[in-house]
Amino acid sequence: MGYEYYSAVSGHSKWSQIKRQKGAADVKRGIVFTKMAREIMLAAREGGGDPDANFRLRLALDRARAVNMPNANIQRAIDRATGEGADAQVESVVYEGYGPGGVSIMVEAATDNRNRTASEIRAAFTRHNGKLGESGSVQWLFEQKGLIEIDARAQRGMTAETIELLAIDAGAEDVETDGDLVTVYTSPSTFERVKSALDVAGVKSESAEVSMRPSSSIHLEGEQAQKMIRLVEALEELDDVQKVHANFDVPEEVLETA
Repeated sequence: MGYEYYSAVSGHSKWSQIKRQKGAADVKRGIVFTKMAREIMLAAREGGGDPDANFRLRLALDRARAVNMPNANIQRAIDRATGEGADAQVESVVYEGYGPGGVSIMVEAATDNRNRTASEIRAAFTRHNGKLGESGSVQWLFEQKGLIEIDARAQRGMTAETIELLAIDAGAEDVETDGDLVTVYTSPSTFERVKSALDVAGVKSESAEVSMRPSSSIHLEGEQAQKMIRLVEALEELDDVQKVHANFDVPEEVLETA
């Protein structure tokens, strides 16, 4: 999807699986299509409307099709970004703040009205025991990384170990395996090369994007963990929010009941 929660290394994979399982409800509300349209617009405005020449747009289109976004909606978003007399310009904005237990949070938004977006995000933080911070307050805890998630069960004639070796040979910095889910990390500069090499090898990705990886995590349990998850979900439900990154880790059973 176009939005995601990224915990520290140990918690990311499980949360990703759960979010995908819950994705159908989001699509019914139309939230995902709105987010995907804005992601496509940002990518097309940045690098043009031809996906063959615009890797970021190609990834955005892959994610849009993965959630069954109609082709007409996809083309409309590209046209709005690249055509003459386009609608109000959508821009990227990053907000930073804190959640329960001192968790650091980065929120990536795409908006045509900064005042509205800032007000909605501040309200979500306040309602869920968080606090919106100043620019630069938590960003130093995160590092930009390419992230590719692969379900080993969906690969024909390949094991998780085979996929790991292919990714490392292609230039991946780190590969983690959690059951059948393989998570590949790259530098931003080698992300396209690694993704393309996996594609050529016939590896089908569940998701692929440049994201923010936290350098450390805060372990939460019980009520604090539940409050933190509710804050993340409240932020994700805002139309303008594209991605939420946070450095918390919680027990698996808490994620499953979230």
